[in-house]
Amino acid sequence: MLMLQQGRDRKTVQEFADYFGVSKRTIFRDFNALQEINVPITWDKYSGYGVMPGFKIPPLMFSSHELATIIVGLNFVKSQIDARLVEDAKGVEVKIKNVLPDELKDFMTSLQKKTVVDPYLKFGSEKKEGGNWYKISSAISQKKRIQFLYTAKSGEKKIRKVDPYLLVFYQDHWNMIGFSHLRGDFRNFILDRVREIEVLEEDYAEKKEMSIEDLIFRFDGDQHKVEVLLDKEGYKRFKANLPTKNFKILGEKPEKIKVSFEIENLEFINVWLLQFGKQVKILAPQELISKREKLLKEMLEQ
Repeated sequence: MLMLQQGRDRKTVQEFADYFGVSKRTIFRDFNALQEINVPITWDKYSGYGVMPGFKIPPLMFSSHELATIIVGLNFVKSQIDARLVEDAKGVEVKIKNVLPDELKDFMTSLQKKTVVDPYLKFGSEKKEGGNWYKISSAISQKKRIQFLYTAKSGEKKIRKVDPYLLVFYQDHWNMIGFSHLRGDFRNFILDRVREIEVLEEDYAEKKEMSIEDLIFRFDGDQHKVEVLLDKEGYKRFKANLPTKNFKILGEKPEKIKVSFEIENLEFINVWLLQFGKQVKILAPQELISKREKLLKEMLEQ
């Protein structure tokens, strides 16, 4: 916004709102924030808002540590499958390079070539046309309801009206957690299955009792207690990626660790555990053991 105001052409609040795709209330809030840091914002009823003539924005400057942090973040975004996110990240890189001195510019170029965040996403995933991420993030920041066509795992398609709360990245895809008006409760939506999204002119009030942790790890049905025996070699990766917070160590031997956790979806955790191969042995419940035996048999028969 500050860069736009430095141009000769002044803009109205509505023009700023249209440019950034936000409400006029958000623009007024940002003007107040700029004035609080002593940016001389001026207004003319005929031409709109601008910065006092002669005021210049000091150039951005980063230390090598700060620049390395930015590069890691940009490389993560460029590894996404959403083509628009990737292109926007490249645009940010160009803008940053344009204001850097030569030594930092060379540092950034060198580090970019030698830093890979996720090779499987970067080189193996097909880029898709997106846009839902941006629309949803905008709706979350403005507390606006959204409506979209959603395809469930069963293939059933329904129009859903949702109060969006969180965008969460899970290894290879984005999810949105929000309050579903159809279900009358919080639900998890995979962004790849969201189509025809529309940000509604309907505000919503957040339920203050729901923390981010509660939203991510909440359960919509009965929980199953699972017990497994782990090789210590795979323990850290297992614990770091386990999609539940109800985790306990039950016992420990020189090369093995017995743990338990609670999960709602046994079908999901059965497939998820396959990535650990022989490093994991399922001890309980019997239902999960049976599902594992059935899955392995089906895999061998294919």
